[in-house]
Amino acid sequence: MPEEKPRVLYITGMMRCGSTFVGNVLNEMPGAVHIGERYFLWKNALLRDGTNTLCGCGRDLLECEVWSGRLRDPGGWKARRLWDLQQRFLRTRHTAPRLAELRGHRDPPPEVVELSDAIADTLRGVAEASGAPLVIDSSKNAADAAVLARRPDLDVRLLHLVRDPRATVTSYLAPKDYLERMSAARTLSYWAAFNVASEAVGGTLGDRRYLRLRYEDFTRAPRAVIDEIARFAGTEDTSAIDFASERSVVLGTNHTVTGNPDRLRQGTVEIRTTEPWRETMSAPGRTAAYAGVAPLMLRYGYHR
Repeated sequence: MPEEKPRVLYITGMMRCGSTFVGNVLNEMPGAVHIGERYFLWKNALLRDGTNTLCGCGRDLLECEVWSGRLRDPGGWKARRLWDLQQRFLRTRHTAPRLAELRGHRDPPPEVVELSDAIADTLRGVAEASGAPLVIDSSKNAADAAVLARRPDLDVRLLHLVRDPRATVTSYLAPKDYLERMSAARTLSYWAAFNVASEAVGGTLGDRRYLRLRYEDFTRAPRAVIDEIARFAGTEDTSAIDFASERSVVLGTNHTVTGNPDRLRQGTVEIRTTEPWRETMSAPGRTAAYAGVAPLMLRYGYHR
């Protein structure tokens, strides 16, 4: 049975940071369930307007045993309202007011309280339906994380996952059916904003509830990094995670809402250490990317 107060490992950072893969590896721990980008649940499942209506288990979200009980909304009225409120109050640009509320400097508006209650109810429901006391939410939204972190009925811990911005730029420049193409300048501005916002929330939570890691460190030493994350999340037993080798892991079924299409992969999955940007990004492009966000890159240990 899940604990009365569910633990939530909230993964934040810039999109394309490797959160789907890391979350699915953590999903293999006993008592853990990775739900992917829960932020898009109402849009994907009920409004049928997202990038994918499938659960990570392969079934439609409305038919999944974990999600179906959370998605009773005849006519979609509730989903439309909650999605609209998220766009009005829970985007990265809204981190400052949500942070002020987390710090106790102001009271949240009624709409944010409504959202907070709906999200918390969803997380508790998933914990109950899956029997997992640890819910891994990789929504990657600092404002969203701040709202959840102030709730006394949830034990929220923030995992800030950082990835080299040159890898992020390369990913967004490559055509993908499921991902809007973005210019390098726009991607770098987002990368900086998302990471600064994540640090601001994490700094408020303190060391016990905030951990920052680089995705590249995970790919180089996956066992050690997963063990570190598990301890941070309050779980010591990672023995069920089947690392088939130092460079691969065996993944089972997950219940992710959305994310990289690789979330649907099961079986043995390679852990790649190579970065395509090192082969495809021009020297001027590397220099421009570095110059654009150099202070943050150096802070996170990335060099030219």
